[in-house]
Amino acid sequence: MSSQVVPIQTLHLFPELNKLLISLLKSLSTEDWSRQTIAPLWTVKDIAAHLLDTNIRSISAADRYNNKGPENINSYRDLVTYLNELNAVWVKAMERVSPQQLINLLEITNQAYVDYLASLDPFAPAKFSVAWAGERQSANWFHVAREYTEKWHHQQQIRDAVNRPGLMYRDLFYPCIDTFMCALPLTYRDEMADTGTLIAINVSGEAGGTWYLEKGLNKWKLINAITNALPDASVTIDPDIAWKVFTKGIKPELAIKNSILTGDHALAKKIFDMIAVMA
Repeated sequence: MSSQVVPIQTLHLFPELNKLLISLLKSLSTEDWSRQTIAPLWTVKDIAAHLLDTNIRSISAADRYNNKGPENINSYRDLVTYLNELNAVWVKAMERVSPQQLINLLEITNQAYVDYLASLDPFAPAKFSVAWAGERQSANWFHVAREYTEKWHHQQQIRDAVNRPGLMYRDLFYPCIDTFMCALPLTYRDEMADTGTLIAINVSGEAGGTWYLEKGLNKWKLINAITNALPDASVTIDPDIAWKVFTKGIKPELAIKNSILTGDHALAKKIFDMIAVMA
């Protein structure tokens, strides 16, 4: 048995997240299902349909069906275009499916989806890399964490659209934002700075935390903590602003306006370009 520890543990959180989603969807009115979300092209019902697609695609992978990958993917933008088309086709087809049937299908598939994720060796290579973090090859634990952020932020989009309490509990929110922060080195890859330059990113409140990005000899890297050095730049972001800007729910300009920046503002502002979804 491997003695390795999963860096960001999310697998145990899926059942609770799924339970909260079903409870939320069952409470919606007819009008709620057609409300626009901060995802520009999707209503509440569209997002619920997309969450079902996530379940079914994963279960089919467990059945070793539809393992054919996309063709003619020569760039990150090609991959995003492919995924957008894949998602759009499913959501369009689900227009003929009632909200109640969507709930029923989610209830049926939720456990099988979690069982599939649990069957993966966390340190084996994942079928699909976490491209938004700049990885060409990812371990399964990171793939599972990425799947968690998808489930978390899409449910949060629904809650935001229907004005329901968010998922801002530390046990549910922190693993999501911690996974998002894995995109920081890629976001800053072209930023010029002296070796040892340090940036602190604080997501405020009990559910948040602080992350540190340091310029090494050849690249930026996340570090666990700092000792005596003071950050050259720092940003404090409200949790509700953080998840929205990192999933392209709001413009960087609005996020900057509602955040606190200190030190080198040019370095600090770069974090608002970070995208932790395929977009």
